[in-house]
Amino acid sequence: MDWEFILEKLLLITVVVTVSLVVAMYATYIERKFAGFIQDRYGPDRAGPFGILQPLADGLKLFFKEEVIPSHSNKLLFVLGPCLAMLTAMMTSAVIPWSSPIEIGGRTVSLQIADINIGILYVFGVVSMGVYGMMIGGWASNNKFSLMAALRGASQAISYELAMGLSLIAVLMLSGSLSLRVITEQQVTGLWNIVYQPLGFLIFFVCALAECNRAPFDLPEAESELNFGYHQEYSSMKLGFFLFAEYINMFISCALIATLYLGGYDMPFVNEANLSGSSAAIVGAVALFSKTFFLILVFMWIRWTLPRFRYDQLMNLGWKSLIPLALANMLITGAVILWTMKG
Repeated sequence: MDWEFILEKLLLITVVVTVSLVVAMYATYIERKFAGFIQDRYGPDRAGPFGILQPLADGLKLFFKEEVIPSHSNKLLFVLGPCLAMLTAMMTSAVIPWSSPIEIGGRTVSLQIADINIGILYVFGVVSMGVYGMMIGGWASNNKFSLMAALRGASQAISYELAMGLSLIAVLMLSGSLSLRVITEQQVTGLWNIVYQPLGFLIFFVCALAECNRAPFDLPEAESELNFGYHQEYSSMKLGFFLFAEYINMFISCALIATLYLGGYDMPFVNEANLSGSSAAIVGAVALFSKTFFLILVFMWIRWTLPRFRYDQLMNLGWKSLIPLALANMLITGAVILWTMKG
């Protein structure tokens, strides 16, 4: 048994989980500052210099709040719901290549937890499981508003997963592989997929907003209609798990968009072949995180500038607009590939 390999993977898992949690924590701070800027106010500015310690204060507040489990709830499922939401949010990052391999102590270490040849299928499988956390939490609360919000969230996720999957088929037709590492390497040596698939990128981006329950697709948490949504009966760290899971999902979704369409860890105007293994890995990681953080800011900008859809508008957009567009994009891509092969 290769203990060094196991230790490498355990260390990489620890780093990825820690980074995901830290990014989720400070995404809340950045979003509140961003909202304050757009609304011409300061945002959080009391906890630490410029409010930089506000995420820690919020985390401690949630951790030390009273743990309340409603007497009329299904207690086992009530606890399982947020745990499942958090687990599936963290598992999605396992197949993302964070950079090219790095040289450490004479060993070549892959900065990817699991390089499996069905990485895209793994992501969709885990994402579809995340719906169960929302549904279980809403149903176990034994609250009609929570249940209605959970049903909204589940139907929304299922609807937009179809368009998202269809938009990805075009990328898979171009790359000929389900491995995220292979898809990234092809973009490093050639053009980014957004050049070949601008419509597919737009469809995937809109579907990612809906999958993460971000405005204008935040119908499961419509405060004015559903009294805070599917987690209104939750308190303390169970509520924290649901909220953290949403921000982790946003981070991983943006990393996935950057990997599939924006070249992954490819740095524009930099020839990684002229760099050493470690230097290329560092440059690649900086490139991927820069693209990811830029997309996170776009997510936040959309939230604080666009109004929320009505639910019928949300469903019409998914079923009557995005799915037909994704199908057309897939057929056009297939036709172009066949024409190119014959030519």
